[in-house]
Amino acid sequence: MTIAQGIVINDSIVQAAASNNQTAVIRIVTIEREYVYGAAGIARELAARLGWKLWDRLLTKVVARFAHCEQSEVKRREERRDPLYYRLLKSFTLGSYEGNSSVCPVETLDADSIVRISKQVVEEAASGGDCVIVGRGSQHFLQDRDDTLRFFLCGSKKQKIQRLISEGQEETNAQVLVDTVDSERAAFIRNYFHADWPNRSLYHAMVNTDAGSETAIHVILSFLQGFDKGLGKLHSEAVQQQLVTKRVANP
Repeated sequence: MTIAQGIVINDSIVQAAASNNQTAVIRIVTIEREYVYGAAGIARELAARLGWKLWDRLLTKVVARFAHCEQSEVKRREERRDPLYYRLLKSFTLGSYEGNSSVCPVETLDADSIVRISKQVVEEAASGGDCVIVGRGSQHFLQDRDDTLRFFLCGSKKQKIQRLISEGQEETNAQVLVDTVDSERAAFIRNYFHADWPNRSLYHAMVNTDAGSETAIHVILSFLQGFDKGLGKLHSEAVQQQLVTKRVANP
């Protein structure tokens, strides 16, 4: 790993791509994030500057259309596992239809169906290229594509809580919200992708947003410029000229 001001670069992914003589033009950026204030805005501004399509709320909208339900229902369930009571009820309901092929259970919207539909929508969006995709497992669905850069946005818990308080949240509620959302996303990734969250080896870089949204956008754009110039020049031209770096051993 290379650690710089506000960024951890995954050298192994970058160098592996270089050793494989990767020549694909980067046409997709995926952004996974902790419960970080401003992550949606960072993705929106990044897409605007690139002139690319943003798949964030739009992804939720399309999933809802495929699932024949309201967007609010998808938003309430996406990127989290179903509650234990719901999983038990689902298991009981499905089991009650065993042996009776003439009767089918009513189609329900649950985490399994949302993940299945999300995969379809994400892959379709990626096929069109020139897009920024936010979360929803996209970093896993597209991990084998060589035209994709994968980033993880993170931030200190203190900063997250302070930003929520500045928006009107009580301190206790802000702390619970930060802990709950991040733990739900971690459980979602473990359950559906059998991976840690965040899985550092999956991302080209992890960007700390404490320094501000503009800095995070600048870092991601620098990565894109580096890949445009050639993988061999990534650190020397696109990153090291703008960030003070030091080498550390891989964790």
